[in-house]
Parts: sequence; C-alpha cells; structure tokens
Amino acid sequence: MNIYEQHLDRNPANFAALSPVSFVERSAEVFGDLPAIVHGARRASWAQLRERSARLAAALRALGVGRLDTVSTMLPNTPEMVETHYAVPAINAVLNTLNTRLDAPLLAWQMAHCEARVLIADREFAGVVAQALDVLRREHGREIVVVDVCDSEYDGPGGRVGAHEYEALLAAHAPLARLEGPADEWDAIAISYTSGTTGDPKGVVTHHRGAYLNAVCNAATWTMPHFPRYLWTLPMFHCNGWCFPWTVAMLGGTHVCLRRVDAAAILAAMRGHGADHYCAAPIVHNLLWQADPALRDGISQKVRGMVAGAAPPAAMIEGMARIGFDITHVYGLTEVYGPASVAVKRPGWAAADLSEQTRLNGRQGVRYVLQEGMTVLDPDTMAEVPADGQTMGEIMFRGNVVMKGYLKNAAATDKAFAGGWFHTGDLAVLEGDRYVKIKDRSKDVIISGGENISSIEVEDALYRHPAVLACAVVARPDPKWGETPLAFVEIKPGAEVGADELIAHCRALLAGYKIPREIRFEPIPKTSTGKIQKFQLRERAKSSSAIE
Repeated sequence: MNIYEQHLDRNPANFAALSPVSFVERSAEVFGDLPAIVHGARRASWAQLRERSARLAAALRALGVGRLDTVSTMLPNTPEMVETHYAVPAINAVLNTLNTRLDAPLLAWQMAHCEARVLIADREFAGVVAQALDVLRREHGREIVVVDVCDSEYDGPGGRVGAHEYEALLAAHAPLARLEGPADEWDAIAISYTSGTTGDPKGVVTHHRGAYLNAVCNAATWTMPHFPRYLWTLPMFHCNGWCFPWTVAMLGGTHVCLRRVDAAAILAAMRGHGADHYCAAPIVHNLLWQADPALRDGISQKVRGMVAGAAPPAAMIEGMARIGFDITHVYGLTEVYGPASVAVKRPGWAAADLSEQTRLNGRQGVRYVLQEGMTVLDPDTMAEVPADGQTMGEIMFRGNVVMKGYLKNAAATDKAFAGGWFHTGDLAVLEGDRYVKIKDRSKDVIISGGENISSIEVEDALYRHPAVLACAVVARPDPKWGETPLAFVEIKPGAEVGADELIAHCRALLAGYKIPREIRFEPIPKTSTGKIQKFQLRERAKSSSAIE
C-alpha cells in the first residue's frame, strides 16, 4: 500500500457529500438577518426561509417521503417553490417540478412515470390538477398525497383539491435540526422532463454533485457579488431555475418572486425592489428592450441579464445593449442542468463596434469552468472538427455537470452517452478562438437543392426588420427543391408589414436560396420558457403541403 493510502481515509472531519442544500444552512447561519424573499407584501429573512424549509422537510418525512422518493410541484415562482428546492433535497428525496402549462394527461403521465408520492400545488391550478389526479387514478392506478398552496398574493380563481394545506402543514411540524442532504452526492436531486420542443419528453435525472457545481458555476460565470437581488423571470420548474435557487442561497441574495412574466411587471420589480440580476429566454429580453421606455424610468442600478433557451437573435443582443442592460449569453440543455457554457466576454471585445460585439456575444462560447469538456465533434467518427468556423459537427459535453441519464429509458441514455460524450443534437462550428457557434438543431437544417440552410441565419435576418416581434423558420416540402424555407412571423403591436416587404428585406441580407419562399403571419407556439416549438410548425408545414 502506498504511503499516501495509509491512515488517510475519509472521515466526517474531512469529507462531506456535495449538495447545494449546504448553501442554505450557511446563509441562515451567516446572513440570517438579511432578506431572502420578496413576494408582494411578504418578506422573509434567511433564518426564516431556512426554518420554513426545515418545517416542510419535516412535514414531508411525516407524510412518508424518504430517500429517493419523488415529490412533484405545480407552482409558479413563489416562496413555496423556493422552499421545495431546499426541503426536498434536504431529506434526500427527488424534486419533480411540473410545467404549469401542461395539460392534465401529460401531468398525470409524468407523475406516474417518476412515481411521485406527494404533489404540492398552487390553488390557481386546481382545475387542471383535479383532472390530472383523476387521470392518474383511472389510467395509471396511482394515488398521490396533495398539498394545496394558498398564496396570499393570489386572488384569482381556483380552489383546494388536496387533503393538506401548506401553511397548516408547516405549522404542525417542528423544523428539522439541520438540512442535511444526501450521504452520496451521486444520488438523484431532481427529475426534469424535456420541454416538448421535440414532442418526445424524457425524464432527465440530475444529481446533488452536479447541482452543487453548476450553482457555483453560475456565480463564477456571471461574477455575481454577494447579496444579489435576483428576479425570478425564469420559471423555477425549468431545469430547477438553471440551479439559481441554490446560487442565490450560496451568495446570501434575495429571491424577488414573480407570479407573472410581462414587461411591465419585470421592470416594476427592478425599479421597486432593486432587482439587478435575472435570466430569461430571448423572447422575454425582446419584450424588455421593445417596451415603452417610460417603463424603465427610475431603474438606476446596473441590471445584468442572462440569456439562453434558444440561439438569441442579433437584434435582441443589440437592443439590450442600447438600453444599457448587460447581457451574458449562455447555452445548455436540461441534460446539463440548464446553462453549461458561456460566451465569455474578453477584454478586447469592448473596443469592437456594436455589430462585432453582437456577433461575438451571440456565440454559444466555451464550457463552464467546472464542466470538464465541451467541443464540436463529428458524430460518426467522434473526432473534433477543425477550429475553422466552417466545418459542422455536433456540440457535445462531458463532466460533472451532465445528467445521470433518462429515467426508465436505457436505450435513450446509451444513445445520448455514445462514445463517452453527451450528444446535444445541436449542430455547430468551432471558431478559431475555440468558441462554439450553433448553426442549427440537426432536425432544423433545411436542405434545399442539396444546399444546407441554417434556419437560425434566416431568423436572424427576419429579426432585423423593425416590425418583427417573433419568428421561426422551418422546412416546407417542395417538389422541385426538396425543401424550401417557410417563415412564421408575429408582428409587433401597431406595426404593419407584408410578406413581400419581409422577403425583400431578407434578399438584402441572404443568398437567394436562403430567402423564405413563403411567410405566414400566424401565432407561434412556445413553451412556458419562451422556446419556440418548431415540431408543431413542421407539422403545420407538412399538413399544408399535403393539402396542396
């Protein structure tokens, strides 16, 4: 035995499993008197937030929740959603945050698939929850304990469907002495279902170690200071809020909660509560820079935004720069805990003109500091593509900030991890500085007359027209060319523009074969986090072609 293997074992004094729950205990201990929650008229300090989370943890144990049991939530961005992110992992259970916009059959399927024991649900969703419980019982043969949340800041329709009320449940249980977390950091911390942009949801299982490391990465990536005032514009049900519930705890910051996301409410929270950090998909940032400038009056602090969820249009990045918001572009997927790479801003970029800064900041960038690997590989040979900005490959990740796998889906897990890397399905190039730039999702590339067309490039051109609020480009079957670009467009309120004008606009920016052959002014389906659901648009395109 080597000398460094003798009498140098792990013990409670020198080793603890990594879990983001530890951040909550530290902030309660060190910053207990500082603000942790702002929600309408409600306020809570870190000591109070920790106590409430510990009461919830005790209550869940009393309801029979133990190690690796699943607790589902159906909650907006309220204090109760923050508390579940602290309480559920603390008892080594697994958190399943349900998308509040899903229909009852899909909610029931997800709860059945992850074998949820308890559901914590806001009364606003009582109608769909009651339907989901009925489906869960009839079609899946499962019963579940339901805890109703009656948010004091909500006065809309809804009711109670469960046997327990959240505040009464907390009051009935003394808080746990400590939020301990797991004995094994590889234990599951959460299961998140893919958003449905592909029409095929899978249960992504993440672990305590990865959540801890990505929470730290968020702070390092954004150079976040102590005590940030973080505004919840990103749904916490999406990738556990990109791990920011735990990042805010690590920094002793303040959660500024928001039940509804719209430009006026976001800007009012920034002004009224001094919120200085927020995350969102590109469409939410679009709402902010296109909003009435008067709504930004009184916001004196520097506001920093993080954008991910889709390749951000250049027009959005330029627009945010013009209103003085500092935007950091990150990239990731549910399978890598949300963002896992960042377009790190180098010092020399500030000297470039706005157009070049926009190009540089619009890239998916480089791996997070605690992510072991991210590059662009040929998926057939698994060889790295040249860093020439031209050769296409697939973005792949490896390291500690990668999921455990897909629940009950060994085939999909094996396929995702083929060759020792996680395959994202995103096609990209590796530029000379080794920053990654997405060209498209593999299924979104349009092949017209043998030429590959990036739908993102066409969308960027459309977004540069001042009348365009949102757009998405998909392939439409064509008898001559195989496929041609079809654009779906939403126009800004009060604006007017026709298809001929938009096509002429694109002609000035794109090669002829890339120009949309058709533009439809129709509502664009989106997920609750602002991702455009192209699979629905592809179905529309195929259906219309079949009819014709």
